[in-house]
Amino acid sequence: MAIRIYNSLTKQKEDFVPINGKTVNMYSCGVTVYDKCHIGHARSLYIFDVIKRYLEYRGFQVNFVRNITDVDDKIIAKANQLKKTFEDVVAENIAFYEQDLKTLGIARANKAEPRATENIDGMISHIQQLIAKGAAYEKNGDVYFSVRSFKDYGKLSGQSVDKMLEAVRIDVDDKKNDPLDFALWKKSKPGEPFWTSPWGDGRPGWHIECSVMSLRHLNCTTLDIHAGGRDLIFPHHENEIAQAEALTGKPFAKYWIHHGLLTINGEKMAKSLGNFITVEDAVKKFAVDDLKWFFLASHYASAIDFRDEKITEAHKALERIKIFLSEAKNFSQAGIKPCVVCPEHIEKQKIALIAAMDDDFNTAHAIGILFELLTEVYKQNGKEIYSSLVVCIGQFVKDFVQNVLGLALVESSGKMAEEEIARCLAERQQARLDKNFKKSDEIRDLLKNKGVIVEDGKDGQRWRWS
Repeated sequence: MAIRIYNSLTKQKEDFVPINGKTVNMYSCGVTVYDKCHIGHARSLYIFDVIKRYLEYRGFQVNFVRNITDVDDKIIAKANQLKKTFEDVVAENIAFYEQDLKTLGIARANKAEPRATENIDGMISHIQQLIAKGAAYEKNGDVYFSVRSFKDYGKLSGQSVDKMLEAVRIDVDDKKNDPLDFALWKKSKPGEPFWTSPWGDGRPGWHIECSVMSLRHLNCTTLDIHAGGRDLIFPHHENEIAQAEALTGKPFAKYWIHHGLLTINGEKMAKSLGNFITVEDAVKKFAVDDLKWFFLASHYASAIDFRDEKITEAHKALERIKIFLSEAKNFSQAGIKPCVVCPEHIEKQKIALIAAMDDDFNTAHAIGILFELLTEVYKQNGKEIYSSLVVCIGQFVKDFVQNVLGLALVESSGKMAEEEIARCLAERQQARLDKNFKKSDEIRDLLKNKGVIVEDGKDGQRWRWS
């Protein structure tokens, strides 16, 4: 059965047929390292890791590149705000990013995680060739891409150039020939980082780096898959297409995959709203696997709303998986061998699970079938085949959940030490004295997740095991 992918470019599902047999060249827009990663980044990093894993599970060789933007306006502004060099800001946040990948159990891109500043030479060469082709022009040290020179501009977002002028706020810039033209190279301002170029000292625009680094590090002229968030379709991905295809004359990417966006309790995540959740903070409060399961419970293209109760639901769902796998482990350790042939209706459930993943990587449907599969196995309890069936399906489920979904399936480490409980309660008491009730509630919820129920009474705090 063929894998089918919803292609954002053609606006339809298509059979997945890589350009070069079983080899897949896949690129994903990575992080801009001006701050710590938040849980929206976690979803993006994780879901594309799952897609890569599934393609490998289905026998493809995936060459995966994910970039790091390490110079742009946000990084420079953050450096000025903190009175640090941009290099210091970048180094600090790359370290946080790498720790987040490790914590989340997400592998580094297997082909490369190139940094923009390491590929300036390639960007300059690309821009020079665009100028030579009449697709770009220089004005007083800045270089712009001429949008109207590329007749297919707007094919990804589905907008005409004229409609873009109506719908999108365009900054007035007398240096441009057209308000829609976008920067390929920016003349440096005093105090900004810069590189020497044929147009003077400056730095690359944001869009050019992805076109250059994806093709350079995957060593191709057309990507099989380009992935990213839905918010990047316009203008970032639209601009990537234009500046790549204007140079090569070939399609930039065959399939475009975009994930939906994440809100917090129904609101857009923003520091100004006080609902900005970093990966670092999220994994202090929630188990990594629970967070991942929350992401899996919705189709990657869907918008999702992050709420504590949804993580609780994810935790309960994962506990069902762990209980089943624990039973399979016990049977296996007792010497029970997996059955050679599964009952036909159970074999069909296994096939249906793979079919769900083949259908545009539909993890939500797949895990629904996974639980149906477990239910069907439990119905065999009391029959002679039951123990060997549990071992067999246990192997299948463990392989899928660990190798495709990338879950650690770490068993509970047991109850908290009473000394640790006492420390948390003292910290909570101080928070209440300081009228920091938000922190007080966070500590209470943390203890609850560890199986400790805190009750407030006339005599102060009391705790008990749940």
